[in-house]
Amino acid sequence: MGIQIKRVYDEPSSSDGTRVLVDRLWPRGVSKEDARLDAWLKQVAPSPDLRRWWDHDPARLEEFGARYRAELDTEPETAAAVQELRTLITCDERTKTTTTLLYGARDPKVNHAAILAEYVIGGA
Repeated sequence: MGIQIKRVYDEPSSSDGTRVLVDRLWPRGVSKEDARLDAWLKQVAPSPDLRRWWDHDPARLEEFGARYRAELDTEPETAAAVQELRTLITCDERTKTTTTLLYGARDPKVNHAAILAEYVIGGA
């Protein structure tokens, strides 16, 4: 039970629970059938401008996190998508299953899904 993050390229498993893609762009080389998504919440992903600025540079991760959280707090479409994600997680908690946030980045530590998971759990 809870929330976890996982690369969309990893094999789906029964322990994934509700699978939610949190990238703005569809991941290359993954069919919709193979992804086995329950939801695709594009609006919770960083804006294109922020994503380009960051460029997955580990040295910029802290600043990226601050800017990303600011987007999550202030953009109306993003706030609505965050609320939708929180609703999914709450339903999963009631049914004692997991919500898995799927992302396309290579690094399991340097990606926006990790920041998003903390943000959603923290109730910010």
